[in-house]
Amino acid sequence: MKNVLIHFKLLLVAAIWGFGWPAGRVIANDIQPFAASWIRYVIAVLLFLIVLRFSTQWVIPTRLEWKRIALIGFFSTCVYQAFFMYGMQYTAAGDASLMITFNPLFTAILAIFFLGEKMTYRLAIGLALGLTGVGILFYYSPNVDISFKSRAIGDILIAGAAFSWACNTILMKKAMIAPVENRIANLTPLQLTVWSSVAGLIFLTPIMFIETFQHGIPEPSNEGWIAMIFLAIFSTVISYVWFADGILTIGAGKSALYVYLVPPFGIFSGYLLLDEKLGSSLLISFVLIVGGVILAQSKPTKFKQSS
Repeated sequence: MKNVLIHFKLLLVAAIWGFGWPAGRVIANDIQPFAASWIRYVIAVLLFLIVLRFSTQWVIPTRLEWKRIALIGFFSTCVYQAFFMYGMQYTAAGDASLMITFNPLFTAILAIFFLGEKMTYRLAIGLALGLTGVGILFYYSPNVDISFKSRAIGDILIAGAAFSWACNTILMKKAMIAPVENRIANLTPLQLTVWSSVAGLIFLTPIMFIETFQHGIPEPSNEGWIAMIFLAIFSTVISYVWFADGILTIGAGKSALYVYLVPPFGIFSGYLLLDEKLGSSLLISFVLIVGGVILAQSKPTKFKQSS
């Protein structure tokens, strides 16, 4: 089979991102949120820079590009991590992995306002299906050992993470089509990811120091260190590099299909590692949310009339 290694890597990426949700819950209940995010990105940024330096894509952004990169880093690293870490203090890993799937719907809505795309009936129906799935997740989650109020707060915060990542997606799309300054081509997704991670780490640093001043120096447990290293090395660096390879080799559309496998891995890993509950409501929510996303992203099929 052609490109079998790329497909296998993308399957591993989906599994890694799925297992990242229980890892996030472990860390969120171990040390302060911004300290955890800062440690994760210190490790990730160092590895990202090494990967980029020894690749064929090493380039230093221009001053204009840094302005765009700073905004991307603010949403993708600082804002996203705040919503992610605080959200994981409250809700189950499996529930969160379903909530984050709402990201493409947020992206499609933002694209109407910032990329000039049109509102379609497919997007409207997809949004309605997704919201129905979220409603079922809110009220009928099998993880009843976590109070409804706590799960609701956590799910809303994870929805905030999905929205911040949608903002990041729009900003990256605009950066990749913006007029080029003193360069042959725009920055690639990998270059934008690496340098926006650097910018995001800069944003996180003063917040982390304020948090540390208020709560003391973080002392992660052994489980916390394992979870942070997993998120930094596997869920951030390796996964993004492999996903970028997939986009270059088989295209963005086919690579994106593997993202739909993240919630099943997230639910299964929450059950396996954190003793979270399984239930039909998770399956129904998954079908409605992912079905809504697929419908919203689809384009109408044109049929040719036979003469």
